[in-house]
Amino acid sequence: MLVPTEIRVVIGAGPYNNNPGWLHTQEEELSLLNPHQWEKWFEPDSVTAILTEHVWEHLTFEEGVEAAKLCRRFLKKNGYIRCAVPDGLFPDESYQRLVQIGGPGPADHICASHQIVYNYNTLAKMFEKAGFMVKLLEYFDETGTPQVPDWDGEKGVIFRSKKYDPRNQGEQLQFASLIVDAVKE
Repeated sequence: MLVPTEIRVVIGAGPYNNNPGWLHTQEEELSLLNPHQWEKWFEPDSVTAILTEHVWEHLTFEEGVEAAKLCRRFLKKNGYIRCAVPDGLFPDESYQRLVQIGGPGPADHICASHQIVYNYNTLAKMFEKAGFMVKLLEYFDETGTPQVPDWDGEKGVIFRSKKYDPRNQGEQLQFASLIVDAVKE
């Protein structure tokens, strides 16, 4: 049996395949809060990268810390979580209404299960509390100014980003994500 040298996992992939060659999983297969599922899939210290796009906001802050600790257990040294969540500092009222805690619309709408709206400080603090070093990739600061340093999509594509979302190819961002890499040192 051929064993891959790099295990790269997308958590909560949905119907998308933005990262060919990565293992795409759904919550019922690999939950951020279920260590037994992780133990069935992986050995500790075996995963190179984990990508989550608009998943972590469905956990409370405390659950987020526990989920990060669980991921850290399975990441290799220098492995990372590329995490994108709605940005609480994106200065667009309709966007903030959409991503708010409890979200708009009926109870079965995906935003209805939002537990937290992060900004770059709170998301970094959550991952740091779990033992990670955090690198900011895309975010808004307190003045509403986008901070978008160049980042490498080869390490994981986030569709809802300035870099890849076709809605964001003009001067004005239409849909923003707060994106970080949380690195296990």
